[in-house]
Amino acid sequence: MLYGIASLLTAAVLVGVDQWLKIWATNALKPLGSAPLWPGVVELRYVLNDGMAFSMLSGQRWLLIGITGVVLVVVAGVLLLRPLPRLERLAWTLVLGGGAGNLVDRIASGLVVDYLNFQFIQFPVFNFADICVTTGVGVLILAFLLEYAAERRKARARSPETPDADA
Repeated sequence: MLYGIASLLTAAVLVGVDQWLKIWATNALKPLGSAPLWPGVVELRYVLNDGMAFSMLSGQRWLLIGITGVVLVVVAGVLLLRPLPRLERLAWTLVLGGGAGNLVDRIASGLVVDYLNFQFIQFPVFNFADICVTTGVGVLILAFLLEYAAERRKARARSPETPDADA
């Protein structure tokens, strides 16, 4: 339970950082529209997004709020009530913090503030919360792959070598 509370507090800090960055982007970038961070590679661009990544479910504010809210309640419950390996706990904490950061925007205004734009690829403008969710999902996949590999090693160690059928 203590790790669960620490995870929720960490997620709350991530939401705070996300909201601070969005306030900064609104105040600093909205008047400019965009500003180069690394010319030709990354720019800071003020964009309001009413959908998910790649504008999926654009205009579906209440559906996005409902789905996100349910998912985040489940994730918070998992973090609070289930013992988890460290890597998996980190992953779910990142997902919770990032998801909650964007949920705050959706509830407050229906629009998510995005501000990071990669210029060298065709990719949506995104924000810190998106980075948290994406990194969390990546870490979760890594955790599952590592767990699968460990289980395979254990299974091989338990079973005696079987001779090849072709030999």
